Amino acid sequence: MSKFSEKINEAVAYVKTFKFWKELVIMTLGMMVTAAAVYYFLVPSKLIIGTISGLSIVLSNIFGGNLGTWITCINIFLLIMAFILIDREFGFKTVYTALILGPLTDFWDAVYPWSNIAVENMTTHSPSVMGDPWLDLCCFVLLLSAAQALMFSINASTGGLDILAKIVNKFLHFDIGASVSIAGAVICCTAFFINDFRMVVIGLIGTWINGLVVDYFTATLNNHKKLCIVSKDYERIRKYIIDELHRGCTLYEVTGGYSGEKSIELEVLLSKDEFSKILSWMKEEKIEAFSTAGNVSEVYGFWHSGRKHKARKEIVDKR
Repeated sequence: MSKFSEKINEAVAYVKTFKFWKELVIMTLGMMVTAAAVYYFLVPSKLIIGTISGLSIVLSNIFGGNLGTWITCINIFLLIMAFILIDREFGFKTVYTALILGPLTDFWDAVYPWSNIAVENMTTHSPSVMGDPWLDLCCFVLLLSAAQALMFSINASTGGLDILAKIVNKFLHFDIGASVSIAGAVICCTAFFINDFRMVVIGLIGTWINGLVVDYFTATLNNHKKLCIVSKDYERIRKYIIDELHRGCTLYEVTGGYSGEKSIELEVLLSKDEFSKILSWMKEEKIEAFSTAGNVSEVYGFWHSGRKHKARKEIVDKR
């Protein structure tokens, strides 16, 4: 069987899964929010934030043409970079999100044009949905950052700038928010072709804020709990973690600084639900323990979901 046929079979098998349809809905809703944010809060006032949509607004004002077409053309070019430099799953998902952003922008224009709700900005004498570019900026950043964080949580993106941000994150190991800011700052500077200095500065500030908000949303969505437990019943706790939560754990021999007694400390990384379960179980079983917990926003390397651990254990048991 050729490699092309194998890829086709893999794609067909993936389409039949619940995961595919769930993520398709998430991506579609996320892109509708992104398109609305661009169309209603950037286009009227020509506010250029460091996004591909912002670059498209600049190009459409300089060379003319439809905004949705510019967005789609630039995203197609950047998609090639995604396939070459980023993993395949990210690239396939981004094909969908990048290609529908332009049409969705035109969709909002057809459904409810911004001219129906825009008012004149008394400072710049330009149209604005909120009446002030700073308010437009706040609304745009909140909507876009939430959509970006949602996309990153399923290993996808809103297209365009997110591809550059993922590349910077992967190879230079900057935070996603910092990567968005670095790539976006360059695009912000193109606004000098159509805006005055004040509007360019607002765009730069907006790009920086967007990076901070993306970090916040990403940390919230991907939050895990690192739990450390010191207890004489460590063996019972270890079995519960492995048999019930289907997680691995690490055991350390520790010595009490005050008593000098040797004990065993368990360290385990859990989801929020699993963290609640083990605390409830320890309370019900009246296990005496000293526990500490901390938040972990990013996990690298060998860390599987509970379902995969359970499946692996069932295979071993059958053998």
